[in-house]
Order: sequence, then C-alpha cells, then structure tokens
Amino acid sequence: MQRPIRVLVAKVGLDGHDRGAKVIATALRDAGMEVIYTGLRQTPEMVVKAAMQEDVDVIGVSILSGAHNTVFPKLITLMKAEGIDDILLTGGGIIPDEDMVELKNMGVGNLFPPGTPTTEIAQYIKNWVAAKKG
Repeated sequence: MQRPIRVLVAKVGLDGHDRGAKVIATALRDAGMEVIYTGLRQTPEMVVKAAMQEDVDVIGVSILSGAHNTVFPKLITLMKAEGIDDILLTGGGIIPDEDMVELKNMGVGNLFPPGTPTTEIAQYIKNWVAAKKG
C-alpha cells in the first residue's frame, strides 16, 4: 500500500467507557496508521457509513457492554449489504472466549481482551492489510 493504513475506531451503543478505545486509537496512530475515532454512542449504521466515507481498511470496535453478539453480526450484515466486506472488522473488550470463536466463524477478525499489548493489535492489523490488500 502506498498510503498509511486507515482505521476507524468505534464505540457502538450506550457503552460510555471510551478510555480503552482512545488508548488503542493513539497506539495505532503511533504505529503509523491514520485513525478516525467516531466517538461514543454510535449505531452500526453510523459506523458503516463512516467507514465508507473515510475509505478505511479496518473497523475496530471497542465493546464493554456485553452487546458483542448483537453488534458484530449487525456490522457484518451491513458491511456485506454495502459491499465493503473486504474491510477488516476487528475489536476488543469484554468478550468471552467462546463468543470470540463464534464471532470469528461469522467473519469477524481477531478480537482482543483487555490487557492485550497494543503492539500486538497494531501488528495484527498490519499483517492482515498486507495479506489482503498488499
């Protein structure tokens, strides 16, 4: 890729805790990526629209509310409907391991629990983009 990786970091729903999302956004920026942070209380529709407008390579969702089994499938459905399912959908937060497996089977990329080194997340994104969009 000739341009920096573009990542949309989103907080979906009523989850008002965004410190982790801001830490990730800063770490990805420091790793050389362009980061767009949507702010709090976004809907899946708003996230997909922003991803299209910003021409991102990656959507990263921070979710601590327990709504991951609703939010991620809705995002996948919307992304497919808009023809942007070539964008990496990843994220992190409080997501049980068994739910991570189910979401991955649906098409969600790796999901990262609290405490994951930010360098690991940045490297995963870089590797995915290099392999898929090279």
